[in-house]
Amino acid sequence: MARVVVCGAMGRMGRAILGALRERPHGLTLSGALEVTGHPLLGQDAFEAAGVGKAGVAVTDDFSGAIAGADVAIDFSHAASSVEHARNASAAGKPIVIGSTGLAPGQVDQVKAAAKGIPCVLSPNMSVGVNLMFKVAADVARVLGDDYDVEIVEVHHRFKKDSPSGTAVKLADVVAGALGREMREAGVYGRKGIVGERTRKEVGVFAVRAGDVVGEHTLIFGGLGERFEITHRAHSRETFARGAVRAAAWVLGKPNGLYDMQDVLGLSKT
Repeated sequence: MARVVVCGAMGRMGRAILGALRERPHGLTLSGALEVTGHPLLGQDAFEAAGVGKAGVAVTDDFSGAIAGADVAIDFSHAASSVEHARNASAAGKPIVIGSTGLAPGQVDQVKAAAKGIPCVLSPNMSVGVNLMFKVAADVARVLGDDYDVEIVEVHHRFKKDSPSGTAVKLADVVAGALGREMREAGVYGRKGIVGERTRKEVGVFAVRAGDVVGEHTLIFGGLGERFEITHRAHSRETFARGAVRAAAWVLGKPNGLYDMQDVLGLSKT
């Protein structure tokens, strides 16, 4: 059994990952559950606190101690702490899977630096379906080319802090790259007022926040006389949790470096 420490264990995604680990999938077992200093659930049994049984593993704020007793870490905390966890995991020589979104370019660079010393999977979305969507989107964009307008609409729950979602950002980068564009030049994030006609090269990205929507992403290719859409809807956080656990099992024993879910699923080779 490979031992896993879950960072951000009492968050929405952390609890889903604990639930996924309860059945010890892929030969993985929970060995540590990390939360921030002062969290009200520190010291409690991780599975009990997440409502998924009893683990015999207490929630702690000691990352160094938790990673020392683990073979791999799964991190769904937040951008700043994910960077710190990547750095500390690298110092401990332990691989890490990071699913936190909202990382700034400089923070991604810090994770890349940490990944020089360990294998690290960094992905804004661990869903198998979403990562297949990335692959298909690039292929479709290359076929349709500049004759079709590209728009992305993402919908998430009211509690989500970053906007647009990391998945929407990745999707925009994938499509823009397939079309030979750069999002820093082509990206349009919302429209208001008299903005004039849509330019042919822009990629629109729009965020909707409502209720308890887990996650929905629609990629629109609009042509004259037709519209082609690709939509992914996450029905529960379990799909992301299962993907994260799969990534944790996959990254064990891999060479040092930065990977994503395309690597985990073998999509980067096709």
